[in-house]
Amino acid sequence: MSLSRLWNSAYFLLTTTVLLWSGNFIVGRAVDGIVPPIALAFWRWAGGTLILLVLARGHLRADLPAIKRHLPMLLLLSLLGIAGFNTLVYIGLHGTTAVNALLMQSAIPMVTLLFSFLLLGQRTSLPQIAGVAISLAGVATIATRGRPQDILALALNPGDAWIVAAVTVWGLYTTLLTRRPAMHPLSLLTVIFTMGALILLPFYVREYLQGARIAAGVPSVLAIGYVIVLPGIVANFFYNRGVELVGAGTASLFIHLMPVFGTLLAVAFLGERVHAFHLAGIMLIGAGIGLATAARRRAAAKTS
Repeated sequence: MSLSRLWNSAYFLLTTTVLLWSGNFIVGRAVDGIVPPIALAFWRWAGGTLILLVLARGHLRADLPAIKRHLPMLLLLSLLGIAGFNTLVYIGLHGTTAVNALLMQSAIPMVTLLFSFLLLGQRTSLPQIAGVAISLAGVATIATRGRPQDILALALNPGDAWIVAAVTVWGLYTTLLTRRPAMHPLSLLTVIFTMGALILLPFYVREYLQGARIAAGVPSVLAIGYVIVLPGIVANFFYNRGVELVGAGTASLFIHLMPVFGTLLAVAFLGERVHAFHLAGIMLIGAGIGLATAARRRAAAKTS
């Protein structure tokens, strides 16, 4: 398959995006105690900015008038999707369980559909709603180890409010991506990465002054390099293009693949085991995404 076809294949781009983001969680767990969380987030965007400034310098000159004209929107996108989401998740995980965080994060597609309706007037078909519900059931199956009734027993923790805020922020970010300024994708990433790093800088300095330091060594270098290039530059580049091709609602549905890829990567790199409830959840998530994306393709065919 040619690079041009891949660049126009939303499902390839979005699936790859979620795979890379899932790897980010594995890396984050592997370097716990080696790289502080805010430091990892800051260098993810700061390092990405340094690379993108080289790659996008020609495009930035051409897009400078558009950048100046749409600076408020670019700042909003950076505040929401680059600096805001990750920071809210980090804060929330200090006060809630991983299961609670996973279940609430899986509500992102529903939140995105709601924002798409409220802000853009986009209506959602019944098959799309059903697809979201089926894939959400798959996420719940994995998160509760095959006992969905246990959701009722989950206790709310103080960090839950931060995770809800993170979910809301990402849903709004994804929705607003469909109204981003017309400019080269590299210019867009460079600007919002730069702004995101600047927003996170005071939080990184505070963490550093409190004694949280990056441990020198190969693991920390590899971890920072990974989050800069793959979950940082490549994944965001692909996600923005995926939203452009299929819209915010359909693109956000692919986030339900994170527990699938997270499970497979944990088995491959962390020695964890696959159970029957993992397989059941994966099949439900796949069925839900298939139903929702098929509904979108039928709707697009009718309007073309």
